[in-house]
Amino acid sequence: MKLRTYGRMRKWWRIWAKSLGEKVGETDKQANTIAVVRTVWWLTHMLTCIAIILNAIANHGWGLIGL
Repeated sequence: MKLRTYGRMRKWWRIWAKSLGEKVGETDKQANTIAVVRTVWWLTHMLTCIAIILNAIANHGWGLIGL
């Protein structure tokens, strides 16, 4: 059971890492480390975008476009 779960995690990690961009690094360990850094950067970016959107809604309401 654990091997099957580990295999699925590896598969999804590989897909996620590839979605972040080109594989960078001389070894798989370096490539995984870079993918982790890119993941942190992506999460930070998404949280910042959500905060900006929520701030705009809080200060301007839903009528942001003026319709």
